[in-house]
Amino acid sequence: MPEPLCITVNFADSSGFFASFVAGINIIFVVMSEKQRTLAKSISLSGKGLHTGVNVRITFNPAPANHGYKFCRTDLPGKPVIDALAEYVSDTSRGTTIQQNNVSVGTVEHVLASFYGLGVDNALIELDGPEAPIMGGSAQKFVEAIKEAGIVEQDEERNYFVIKEKLAYSDEERGVDLIVYPDDHLSINVLIDYNSRILGNQYAILDNIDEFEKNIYNSRTFVFFHELEPLYRNGLIKGGDLDNAVVILEKEVEQEEIDRIARLFRRPGISKHTAGVLNNTELRYPNEPARHKLLDLLGDLALVGFPFKGKVVATKPGHYANTRLARIIRQEMKKSLSKHKIPFYDPNRPPVYTLEDIKKRLPHRAPFLLVDKIISLDETTVVGIKNVTFNESFFQGHFPDEPVMPGVLLVEALAQSGGLLVLSGLDEPERYSTYFLKIDKLKFKQKVVPGDTIILKMELTEPLRRGIVTMYGQAFVGNNLVVEGEMTAQVIKNK
Repeated sequence: MPEPLCITVNFADSSGFFASFVAGINIIFVVMSEKQRTLAKSISLSGKGLHTGVNVRITFNPAPANHGYKFCRTDLPGKPVIDALAEYVSDTSRGTTIQQNNVSVGTVEHVLASFYGLGVDNALIELDGPEAPIMGGSAQKFVEAIKEAGIVEQDEERNYFVIKEKLAYSDEERGVDLIVYPDDHLSINVLIDYNSRILGNQYAILDNIDEFEKNIYNSRTFVFFHELEPLYRNGLIKGGDLDNAVVILEKEVEQEEIDRIARLFRRPGISKHTAGVLNNTELRYPNEPARHKLLDLLGDLALVGFPFKGKVVATKPGHYANTRLARIIRQEMKKSLSKHKIPFYDPNRPPVYTLEDIKKRLPHRAPFLLVDKIISLDETTVVGIKNVTFNESFFQGHFPDEPVMPGVLLVEALAQSGGLLVLSGLDEPERYSTYFLKIDKLKFKQKVVPGDTIILKMELTEPLRRGIVTMYGQAFVGNNLVVEGEMTAQVIKNK
């Protein structure tokens, strides 16, 4: 049997974190002969936000290699920066909003689609307001600005994440299905169905990212006439008008009703209103709404933080589903890296938490405290140690002649380590507890026996939000993975 092919790949995510791993024949990340790219110079545009109606100046700036996409709120003290990553999505109401450290920026999808579609890997995007300007309702103005600024190659290679197995997000109740299949390049198929006699079923295809500028970038956002007033009453589309959105009129409406809505938006003078497109604005493509949905999907998938290779098939996509799929891809990417990164344990090095420190933070006690010490801890990852001895009480019955640590206790040890990770970011952690909500994709790889030292590793896959946290856990004995899985928990203040 031939020796397995080993390839070492240097990986950097958009936050600048570097890692390296060795992969076998089933390569997950590949370094192509392409170079990373950024802007040649800075360029600015001004316009109003679709939902806030606030005038915003947005500036696209060059950024170093491995920087990724980041937004900077220049109107706020300290000019805080928000990483354009799926785990920071905070709202998807008629647009995508990302939030980090209580600072947010809204309607980012068209900006991100422009950079992704033109193959620009690194950019710092500055805004002096709460959301990106709508700029005509498509990505056209952003694409033109990027091309005017110029695109230059950088010294570092571009890394791709290669989809190796089907990934999916589905909502059966709403008929939503977003699936990514393995492929050797990125392509996107979109099907929309609004049960509308005017729109009908529409289909749009991006066979290759090089077709973005030709077929997708200038497709405008759209809205149904009957949605206008509810959206406005909910504090949205304050900056919307016929210059930046296609308004779909499904049936004849009295001029009095047209005038009333026009006054609401301070847009008088709408007179032509046969069923179809309000004011008879000419569509740029017969399937412009479907193409715009593809544009939105591409922008939301830019939140993966890396270019990836796969065939995306999307039925009835929307910002919530799009960003959920981006999170799923990111989680798979993180897991692929983690599988090749076994934490190093040096027993001579002082621990971050001793057993006494752990007892101050967790309510568990013998015989159910299953973490002996914490050897590594940062904002997203914790590494703990559990020394397994024959004196463990569970070995009396599991099993007397062939002692094996129960799998459920391995999971519990991981969960306790994850609890320490989550609680480390809270004030007065001793006043809170973490409780399981869900365990997914749990796999046991190897048994654990007396004498083993278990290395327990837990990583956040999504930040703590509204008391809910999701983590990916692995346990190792030596260089062998013994268990892995995804865990969701709720953080609750003790009574």
